[in-house]
Amino acid sequence: MNALQTLKDRVSDRSPADKYVIWVVLALSAVGVVAVYSAITFLAETKAGGDTEQFLVRHVIRVVLALGVMGIVSLIDYRTLARYSKIALIFALGLLLVVKVVGFFTEGPDRWLRVAGFGFQPSDLARVALVFYIAVLLAQKQDYVKSFGRAFLPILIWAFGTVLLIGLDDLSTSAVLLAAIMLMGFVARVSTYQIAGLGMMGALLAVGMIMNSPSRAARVESYLGVNIFSSTDAEHVLNPQGEGYQSQQARIAFAMGGLTGVGPGKSIQRDFLPAPYNDFIFAIIAEEYGLLGAIGLLIGFCILLIRGYLRIARDAPDPLGLFLTVGFTTLLVMYGFVHAGVACGLLPVTGLPMPFVSYGGTSMIANGIMVGVILNVSRQVKERTPATERRKTQSFV
Repeated sequence: MNALQTLKDRVSDRSPADKYVIWVVLALSAVGVVAVYSAITFLAETKAGGDTEQFLVRHVIRVVLALGVMGIVSLIDYRTLARYSKIALIFALGLLLVVKVVGFFTEGPDRWLRVAGFGFQPSDLARVALVFYIAVLLAQKQDYVKSFGRAFLPILIWAFGTVLLIGLDDLSTSAVLLAAIMLMGFVARVSTYQIAGLGMMGALLAVGMIMNSPSRAARVESYLGVNIFSSTDAEHVLNPQGEGYQSQQARIAFAMGGLTGVGPGKSIQRDFLPAPYNDFIFAIIAEEYGLLGAIGLLIGFCILLIRGYLRIARDAPDPLGLFLTVGFTTLLVMYGFVHAGVACGLLPVTGLPMPFVSYGGTSMIANGIMVGVILNVSRQVKERTPATERRKTQSFV
């Protein structure tokens, strides 16, 4: 009883978390539940005899778990979590190696690891752990952050090694992760030449992986509309019913949605788009709720970006909180906008889910952890003036 009262006292003594971030996450989750329920029809018919409720319940459970994890993490001091970031990253890298070497996987490329009947993506754990550990290294090395040997080289080894392992099977995730790490380095005052060098290494790695993977090369060619690589079938790549099928169907969904959409649950393209509940959920939302609905969803990510960068990160109590907020905010927002860009045909087909909206398991939990850390930093933000302190106190009385 005393322990419970102590926990209640500690929670009540804490500053409130950023309410805008909380409301955005709740809104995205609600939109995701409705959109997934509409888009899940084809998957239910092929794998559950038309039982859409089965997949809806599964998705709702995952959303609730993610929100629960978010709430718990928001109450744990991010400095405490940072102590275990290196161990978590080593563990995640070990799982990535297990997936590659042992070859336990469920579907698609070797991204999924199945243990005791449950499947999860080690790359989701790896991206969270990497941002955490890079933030720790940047905070520890601020006094000599421009030194190549003492500061940048350790960061380079961990960052590039993790990005390489993830990129072997999931190039889009590794590209977004590398972009987040580079932005964290820029905020931490790492030499621009060193950051540019890391970007060049990542670009060369991406080119090499594309050239050695016919499926990746075909996606790039389909996006550009020209045949570049000898390893691909030009007729299949440039055929609208071939490699460009997904992008074409997504654009049709946007065209059918118009300004206000065809209405909730009335999507037609969900029967033609591969994985409409995950990789192309934004296209289904645009079809059912129109351009206005799609823009409204993106505004949510803009609010998350503004609050993360201009409020929480700027007023973070220490460099570690600053770097963590920048890294996790960048990952969440880039995932959302890259997903939307793919659905609009502005980017090549990738496969990145939209945070809190797409159907998913481990990615949903990873998003909950990242937002939880951001909220924990927001509980400890520095107030700039006594007037600001008074306004904040009055607003929460």
